[in-house]
Amino acid sequence: MKLIIVESPTKAKTLSKFLGSDFVVKSSFGHIRDLPKSNKDAVDIAGGFVPRYQILKEKQKVIAELREAAEKADEVILSPDPDREGEAIAWHLAQVIGLKNPKRSVFHEITQRAVAEALAHPREIDNQLVRAQEARRVLDRLFGYDLSGLIWKKVRYGLSAGRVQSPALRILMEREREIRAFVPEKFWVISANLKTKSGGAFTATCVEEPKTEPEAKKILTAAQTGTWFVKDIEESEQSRAARPPFTTSTLQQTASTRLGFSPSRTMRIAQKLYEAGHITYMRTDSVHLAQEAQANFIAVIKKEFGENYAEPREYKTKSKSAQEAHEAIRPTDAAVRACGANEEEKKLYVLIRARALASQMSDARIARTKIIANISNSSLPDFAVNGSRVVFEGWLKADPSARGEDVELPKTAKNDPLTLMEAAFEGKETQPPGRYSEAGLVKELEKRDIGRPSTYASIIKTLEDRGYVEKQNRTLMPTATGDVVSSFIEENFGDYISDTFTAEMENELDEIAEGKRTYEGTLTEFYEPFHKAVKGKSGVAKITEMGAAPKEFPCPICGKAMVYKLSRTGRFMSCVDFPKCLGARKEDGSVIAPPKEIGETCPECSRLPAGRQGQLIEREGRFGRFIACSNYPKCKFIKKGEAEEAKGKTGVQCPICKKGEMVERRGKFGVFYSCSNYPDCKNAIKARPTGRLCNLCGALYMLGTKTIPERCSNKDCPNHNPHKLKAN
Repeated sequence: MKLIIVESPTKAKTLSKFLGSDFVVKSSFGHIRDLPKSNKDAVDIAGGFVPRYQILKEKQKVIAELREAAEKADEVILSPDPDREGEAIAWHLAQVIGLKNPKRSVFHEITQRAVAEALAHPREIDNQLVRAQEARRVLDRLFGYDLSGLIWKKVRYGLSAGRVQSPALRILMEREREIRAFVPEKFWVISANLKTKSGGAFTATCVEEPKTEPEAKKILTAAQTGTWFVKDIEESEQSRAARPPFTTSTLQQTASTRLGFSPSRTMRIAQKLYEAGHITYMRTDSVHLAQEAQANFIAVIKKEFGENYAEPREYKTKSKSAQEAHEAIRPTDAAVRACGANEEEKKLYVLIRARALASQMSDARIARTKIIANISNSSLPDFAVNGSRVVFEGWLKADPSARGEDVELPKTAKNDPLTLMEAAFEGKETQPPGRYSEAGLVKELEKRDIGRPSTYASIIKTLEDRGYVEKQNRTLMPTATGDVVSSFIEENFGDYISDTFTAEMENELDEIAEGKRTYEGTLTEFYEPFHKAVKGKSGVAKITEMGAAPKEFPCPICGKAMVYKLSRTGRFMSCVDFPKCLGARKEDGSVIAPPKEIGETCPECSRLPAGRQGQLIEREGRFGRFIACSNYPKCKFIKKGEAEEAKGKTGVQCPICKKGEMVERRGKFGVFYSCSNYPDCKNAIKARPTGRLCNLCGALYMLGTKTIPERCSNKDCPNHNPHKLKAN
């Protein structure tokens, strides 16, 4: 019996369909080891940046099962995803399970042919690729912990910085400052609705944009009194070439603009399509297509659209970092027009298929037309309109959504008379540069060589989770917190979040994978000057104020001026006499009731010496008034009322530490349930626990929906989606 270990239960299920009874496929449910939370224990810096990995508590049972299966197997093949992360999972599995000379198989699509080919040609674990992933993980940890610790002291407790997260935030803030500094200028747009002699209509716009209203009125008056005609027509036919098939970056951008999917959502959906065998691996910089795939596409194109639409093409990958996967994202079989377990999977598959087919099709031919109109015997500026029509669809036949908005113009000829239906002018202002959308930021990160396609989604998600940006529709809006953090890092560590430094560091990490650089040398070269720089900034002044508040909002207690300060929930106004005066207002100007002592000592602090004991204070928070310790953030005790305390208890023992009880809590994203033994035990689940333990992974069951009354709280466990198990 041969044992194949993959990282995903869905992938294991798909593989089992292709393999016979000689194979057993099991899942590790993702990573089985990681660095400990505490930076003191995470990396042995003096010993050569040796990471001290810990087995994840929730993976103990999974590891025991994998060890047992490995002992029974004649051969063990490790088959996690074909990238750095997958290589690292394979290495950790080999280390923890105790495999000697483990075999590693890699496939970029989960099809019978690709899997059989991969299993027939296994290789050893690529230690250079593992080392590159390890270097990235350790580097990010050292950068984040050192810099975040300083920000806690100088800006506000609980904030964070990141090696790639901070440069991305800087890019957003640079654009935000451009917008703030922008001074709009007024101008007037004059338009004329015109009709041709055959009855067709179009709207032409004056090619000049007057800066004053009198100038605009003068042109408008002349436009309303003259005889209109077609002064000229400019026509040209252009070829529009097909785009390459998707890479990770271009898929995230296009899915955002066309489908409204965030990068992280796109990657989750693509992962499901890959694991189900519908598309190739979705983390790739390459635009290359295998010969078999190209032949498949050409055959489908000829059948669906006709011989004259097929045109085989080769694309060259521009990215220097295209090292992780060797093909673009494409369908495993282009003959399949639609597939997926739900609507969003179906939409993304159709998008991927359309782009892949279009990449192997002939050019589209577009007729560009410009009609120039004016008044006979007049010095009036020209009025013009641009339009286009498709002469030959070519690749647009497969991907019509890429056409954009084409203005269809009526048939007319030079010197033809025109009838003015209406003329008008509209006052406008020049607009500042637009804020980045998710797709725009992904494009900018790729352009500046910051991060890698596999990390773009997590970068944006981290910025949102930290409260540094807010998403308004598809636009990323930096928050007051993001502004303060970015300004502090730019002022004190500008070199370490510059485009040049970040891009060079990415290239150095790639070079470790290629064997051109050493792990220890690269980390030493970075960390020694960085750690010194962080220590050198320990004397910078703490940021306590963010500028003066508007004069119309005086202190509600003493009437003095107010200044902006930063809290965990964003900006607020504080009296300039703080802490003598506790007057405060929200950002909209409404008054915040001052905190007041209730005459009780904090029970959590009662064991401390008398001078260090906190007092319970009633204060205002995001969800109304509450009672907490005055020693916050060192002490996070919050007093609950009897009814609230009874409601929060579940009576379910924590299965991880077996000491605490699962209790209801409220966090940034709403209600959740976690161990009462926090922070010693950090076990947490999304919904109320039922008290039953999962028979597959040992995690708690939690309440589900009407159709699924309960489900496993471990999202990597098959019992997390029991309806899919029943369906299969």
